[in-house]
Amino acid sequence: MFRYLTSGESHGKRLTTIIDGMPSGLRISAADINTDLRRRQGGYGRGARMAIEKDVVEITSGIRHGVTLGSPIGLTVENRDWENWEGPMNSEAIAVKDKKQVTKPRPGHADLPGALKYDHRDVRNILERSSARETAARVAAGGVARRFLDEFGITVRSWVVGLGGVSAEVTGPPARLFKAAEASPLRCPDKIATEAMKRTIDLAKENGDSLGGIFEVSATGVPPGLGTHVQWDRKLNARIAMAIMSIQAIKGVEIGMGFDAARNPGSRVQDEIFYRAAKAGRKKVGGFWPETGGFYRKTNNAGGLEGGTTNGEPLVLRAAMKPIPTLYKPLRSVDIGTKKPYKASVERSDVCAVPAASIIGEAVVAIELADAFLLKFGGDSIREISRNYKGYLKQVRDF
Repeated sequence: MFRYLTSGESHGKRLTTIIDGMPSGLRISAADINTDLRRRQGGYGRGARMAIEKDVVEITSGIRHGVTLGSPIGLTVENRDWENWEGPMNSEAIAVKDKKQVTKPRPGHADLPGALKYDHRDVRNILERSSARETAARVAAGGVARRFLDEFGITVRSWVVGLGGVSAEVTGPPARLFKAAEASPLRCPDKIATEAMKRTIDLAKENGDSLGGIFEVSATGVPPGLGTHVQWDRKLNARIAMAIMSIQAIKGVEIGMGFDAARNPGSRVQDEIFYRAAKAGRKKVGGFWPETGGFYRKTNNAGGLEGGTTNGEPLVLRAAMKPIPTLYKPLRSVDIGTKKPYKASVERSDVCAVPAASIIGEAVVAIELADAFLLKFGGDSIREISRNYKGYLKQVRDF
């Protein structure tokens, strides 16, 4: 079972991730993780914080000479901005005048409900942890999960399909869409839509506003049988939906056809099942490859999941991110101390972070797939899991 915890504050000394359940024998380096950390920091519309931070991971435990040991993996990412916040964010007691207290909660943020829940009169105690800065730690964990999935031919990709009301035309093979997205400043494969999105971001910035959008995550090479229908909390669609919804500012998730399935008759929604006999000489190494023979679908409205279980088709989901709640023309709020009306506090922020959110989406989906894969094919080493997986693939292809 792949488990992880993160700790750390936005302007604290560092972010920390502890991963448990990764088997021994997986080759991995800091560079494998740093690639995704760098991708998370990119995107048109990001704020000044990204000019300060240059995220790199330090592996503190669980990996020796580039190979996992089977013991818990420790990862840390330093906050360069800590040097500007060492006083206000220090764990030791300091004078009240140096605390940089926040008493004006921002509408749409965790500020007020968090302060009420934890009885904090200084909202900074909430916003520091609820900040999306925390997701750097999750992307680090996702980098480990992604490297594990690579061993078995499973690839997780993402791209932006909508931003600030601008929709993109996104069709084609996942590998091609991903390549185009990686070359785009907004991680959008549609060049025309990208330019329109940039203009929309520029206008929002001029107006002191912020923008949200929609990103899509796709996972290919996923075998049938991950997840299960037998218990509600083990359904993979539920686990993935929870993981996506746990990303800051995400307000909706749909899998496959999603909400459009409710607007169409069943004959246009369900994916018909076909069978193709295997042909001699058609072999692929790693991953689940329907083209080698077996059951397959001509459509993928289910998004690769039926009854909480993967069906062998690519996993496809979309997530909706609301506009970031920090506005440079702040909305009305109330000071929690004086109870007088004020404009909400302004923390340094992005105009739009949808491209970054898509990278975080990749990370949490990779984590859930790795967890489901380990639950299905169990084992304490990569060699053991590989034997189990190869036996299962043969069983499925001979079914």
